Amino acid sequence: MELWGLRLLDALAYLEGFMGCLAWVLLLQVGTPYGRYSARWSGLRVPARPAWLLQELPSLAWPLYECVRPAAARLGSWPNRVLLAMFLIHYVHRTLVFPALIRGGKPTPLFSCVLAFMFCTVNGYMQSRYLSQFAVYAEDWLTSPCFLAGFVLWLMGMVINIHSDSILRNLRKPGETGYSIPRGGVFEYVSAANYLGEILEWCGFALASWSLQGGVFALFSFCILFTRAKQHHQWYHEKFEDYPKSRKIIIPFLL
Repeated sequence: MELWGLRLLDALAYLEGFMGCLAWVLLLQVGTPYGRYSARWSGLRVPARPAWLLQELPSLAWPLYECVRPAAARLGSWPNRVLLAMFLIHYVHRTLVFPALIRGGKPTPLFSCVLAFMFCTVNGYMQSRYLSQFAVYAEDWLTSPCFLAGFVLWLMGMVINIHSDSILRNLRKPGETGYSIPRGGVFEYVSAANYLGEILEWCGFALASWSLQGGVFALFSFCILFTRAKQHHQWYHEKFEDYPKSRKIIIPFLL
C-alpha cells in the first residue's frame, strides 16, 4: 500500500511536469486569461477576492489536514515539519492575506479559476502527502548546506514577492483606475518582480526538500509565471513610451 502511494505521487509529479511544459507552449501562443488580459476571454467571471480564496484554498487545506491526520508518520521528524510549514506559510498568505489586501481587482474567468483550483488540489495533495507520509531525511538535514541554501532562497523569494505585491497595490491612489509603471525594489531590474519572487520561493523549496515533487512544482511555477511575465513585459513596452529599456522580463540582467 505504501509503495502504491509513493508511485501515485511520482506519477502525479510527472503529470504536473508535463502539464507545465504544455501550458508554457500554449500560453506563449494565446496569452494568459488573467488580470488585465481577462477582458479578451468570454464566459462567466468570479470577483477577484473570492476567486483567489477559492482557487488557492486546497493548497491550504491539504497540509492542515495532514497535520491532524494520525497516519502522517513522517511529521514526527523536524525536517518534514519545517518543509511542510514552508509550503503552508506561503498558502496562508496567498489564500487568506493576499485576497484581503486586493484593491478592486479584475474579475477572473470562471474556467481560469477552476483550472487553478484543480492544480492546487493536486499539487497541494502531492506536496503534503509526500512530506507527511514518505519523505525521509537525515536528522541533521536542517543544518545541511542543501537545506540552508534552499531555505534562504525560499525566504528571499517570499520577501520579494510580498514587497512587490505591495508596490503593485499602491500604484493607484484612491479613485484612480489607470495603469502606472511600477518602481522600486526588484521592479527596477525586472518587469515581473512579484513573479520572480514566487519562482525563487519554489526553487528554494525544491532545493530544501530535494525531492521530485518539489522540483516539478518549481518547474511548473516557472513555466506559468514566465509566460505571464513575458506578456506583462510586452504590454508595458507597448503602453508606456518611457518604460525603462534596461529592465528584463524576470531574471535581472539576463532575461
